[in-house]
Amino acid sequence: MLIGEVARRSGVSARMLRHYESLGLVRPSGRTGSGYREYSAADIRQIFQIESLRSLGLSLREIGRALDDPGFTPSALVDDLIRQTRERVAAETELLTRLRRIDAADPAGWEDVLQIVALLQALGSKSADTRQRAALTSVDEVPVPVEALVEAALSERDPNVAGALRWALARSGDRGTALLAKGLGSPAAAVRERAVRSLAEMPGGAAAAHLRDALAHSDTVVRGCAALALGARGVADAVPTLVDMIVEGRNDTDAADALSVLASDTAMADQIAARLVDRLTLDTTAAPARGRLTQALAGIPGARASGALVELSHDTDRAVALTAAYLLQLRDAR
Repeated sequence: MLIGEVARRSGVSARMLRHYESLGLVRPSGRTGSGYREYSAADIRQIFQIESLRSLGLSLREIGRALDDPGFTPSALVDDLIRQTRERVAAETELLTRLRRIDAADPAGWEDVLQIVALLQALGSKSADTRQRAALTSVDEVPVPVEALVEAALSERDPNVAGALRWALARSGDRGTALLAKGLGSPAAAVRERAVRSLAEMPGGAAAAHLRDALAHSDTVVRGCAALALGARGVADAVPTLVDMIVEGRNDTDAADALSVLASDTAMADQIAARLVDRLTLDTTAAPARGRLTQALAGIPGARASGALVELSHDTDRAVALTAAYLLQLRDAR
C-alpha cells in the first residue's frame, strides 16, 4: 500500500508519515519498482499503535521507547501521564475560573482587566499585608468578583486579613451570601467557622435567614456564632441556643450579653427569664452552669427575673445564693 492510500485510510497525513519514518517509528517494508514507499499490513498496524499512544498524551520519543523495547512496562509511564494530566487540568481549571471572574466584573477596557488581574493575584499573595490591602482596595477602586472575595475569606487564616475580607464582603451587596452559606457545609471546621463569621457581618434578610438555619447546625461553633449574630439583630430565635451556650460555658459572657439585648422588650425579657429559670431547676444542670445562669439573670430586666433572683438568694448552693443576693443589691441600687 502506497503512502497516499495509507494516509487516506489511517487519517495520518503523508507529511506526518514521513516524519514518523525519519524518527524510526515506522519503516516501510519495501519500495515499488519506481522507488515509492510501500507499507505492509504490519506497518499499518504500527501506525495505528502510534496514533493510539499519541491519544494518551505520549510524546513521539516515549512512543518510540515503548515500541522498540520488548521489556518495556507501561505502568510507570501511565502513572506519570496521570500526574501530568491532573496538573494540566488543575491549571486549566484555575485559568477558567480567573477568566470567569474577570468576565463577571464586566471590565470596560484592558486597563480594568489588568487591575482586576493584579487584585486577584494580590488576594492570593503569600504576604498578609498585600492580601489585606487588596481586600480593602476591592471595594472602592476595582470591583473584584464576589466569588474571589468569598474564596479568599473562607481560606484566610490571618485574623486581620480575614476582618478586611469580611468588611469587603459586607459592602459588596448580598451576592456573596449564598456562596458563604455553602461554606457552612464544608467538611473542614475552620472553613465552616469562617463562613458563619462572614455571614454574621453580612447585612440583609438573606444573611439572617441563613443564620437562622445555622442554629440547627451540627457544629457547636457554627450554632454559637449564628446565635450571637442573630441576638445582636434582635432575633428571638437565637434565645434557646444562647441559653445552651451559657449552660455549656461556650462564650457564655457574650451569650448573656446577647440575651440582655434581646430582653429590651418586656414580654421577651420575661420569656428569657423563664427559660433561664427552667434550666436552673433541672436536676441535670451542674453547679458551674447554675452559677452562670444566675449571673445571666442580672442582665434581664423585669419582675420575672427579679423574682427568680429572690428565690435563688435562698438556694441550697451557697455560691448561687450569694451571687443572687449580690445581684439583687445591684438591682435595688439602680
